[in-house]
Amino acid sequence: MAGTKAPGEKKLTAAQRAKAESDARKVIARNKRARHDYHIDEVFEAGLALSGTEVKALRMGRASLVEGWIEIDNRGEAWLHNVHIPEYSQGSWTNHGPRRKRKLLLHKDQIVKLGTKSREKGHTIVPLELYFIKGRAKVEIALARGKQEWDKRQTLREKQDLREAQRAMSLRQHR
Repeated sequence: MAGTKAPGEKKLTAAQRAKAESDARKVIARNKRARHDYHIDEVFEAGLALSGTEVKALRMGRASLVEGWIEIDNRGEAWLHNVHIPEYSQGSWTNHGPRRKRKLLLHKDQIVKLGTKSREKGHTIVPLELYFIKGRAKVEIALARGKQEWDKRQTLREKQDLREAQRAMSLRQHR
């Protein structure tokens, strides 16, 4: 029956529903290229220090992580470079630069770990995803090793084989 609820199920008020929606993870941008070009070793979540117009532009769902990279400077700070957040359309002279470097908010031990690992040969730090959690902008970053061309082909071949196997199993089930 429509309109009846199961025993023990609570009916949420509008305020509770709004809070649950605001606490949910809202993805703004993904860097699919990073997972294709790199072996992901370790993943971290970092906060972003943003200006007001950057936050408003992100809330409109506009950003690109494709050419982004992370640098740990000699003062022990992590910086996000070359991530494109377009100018806010209703902004004025206070608008931000679309590709300016942005400070990442990480714990000191995480910065030290990322800094030492990224200095090793073949390792880099790349952004994977940009999202909001509880109204705060976060970026998922990864310590990664570059893939060789044959690694990329092997990964694509494995995905294609898996897709074909799933297609064959679904056709078998529908007979």
